[in-house]
Amino acid sequence: MKKSNLIAVHHRPGSFSDRWIEYFHENEIQYVEVDCFDSDIMEQLDGCSALIWHWDLNVYQAPLMARQLTHSIMLRGLKIYPDIFTAWHYDDKVGQKYLLEAIKAPLVKSYVFYSKKRALEWAEQATFPKVFKLRNGASSSNVFLARDKGTAKKLINIAFGKGFAPWNPARRLYRNFSDLKHKKNWDATKRVFTGTIRLALPKENEEFQNRERGYAYFQDFLPDNNYDIRTVVIGNRCFGARRYCRPGDFRASGSGIFTYNPHFISKEIINISFQVARKLKTQSLAFDFIFDKGEPKIVEISYCFAVECCDDTPGYWDENLTWHEGKINLQKCIAEDFLRSLVTGKPLAPVNNII
Repeated sequence: MKKSNLIAVHHRPGSFSDRWIEYFHENEIQYVEVDCFDSDIMEQLDGCSALIWHWDLNVYQAPLMARQLTHSIMLRGLKIYPDIFTAWHYDDKVGQKYLLEAIKAPLVKSYVFYSKKRALEWAEQATFPKVFKLRNGASSSNVFLARDKGTAKKLINIAFGKGFAPWNPARRLYRNFSDLKHKKNWDATKRVFTGTIRLALPKENEEFQNRERGYAYFQDFLPDNNYDIRTVVIGNRCFGARRYCRPGDFRASGSGIFTYNPHFISKEIINISFQVARKLKTQSLAFDFIFDKGEPKIVEISYCFAVECCDDTPGYWDENLTWHEGKINLQKCIAEDFLRSLVTGKPLAPVNNII
């Protein structure tokens, strides 16, 4: 096969690329490995028709340049996953606020301030509790509950003062201990052990990230949510799970307590997931939903998710909200749709203004 027909893959062990490469081998699809962090990445892509790359917040270099590289590669005429529509808002909750409000998606009411004075004035008249978040972070990291005006003001003062470290090893270790109480398995024990080590020896990723400061971001706290709903839309498939909060915690993300029973996920949520994904023109999109007096509200979105996400799901819904039984591998769904888009020259799914 000529190089012009090759797919370039940025391979990072432990990422989506493990399963993509497995899929390419199974289907005798030729590919070439590239390194998107190399200075000569554009030369490495010479003659290739596409690039598939799972970049995420756990590699500190990626947020520095992934969006810029993605846009540049698209201008060059190559197909890419994730494309700019799919991933520009990744790990940026403030960016997601603007995006979801622009299309009138059912977002939990959110507030952002770039002035300490305005943030404090808002706190004086706001009702509490409120949820305070940093722009970045996954698995409920960097999410705090401001139970009252005093706590909110304290968070605002930090936000416009010394700022917040994007990684807090002490808080992570506390969460690992909480998980160990519930799960009592080897994986939970190992996370406590490694979390203890990280108190003294932070990861490279943690050393090179700047403190978050100069803004304050809050969301309304919606009570009586003991779980959230995670959905993932890839092409014409929607997958879902109910994720339960840890005991004594209002956050479900990262708890590891979930069920894939399709009867626990309403078709209203599936329909919203498809609508938002189509409106945003995404190749893949994960949602976190909670409820406001029974009405589903989006907390945040992400183009990617844990590698093993939905490995145990019994099936998926299509755009007609019809359930299809069967084991599914989400990364292989992405690869399959990506290859189809290369052949047809069309996006992975029709784009309709249906919100």
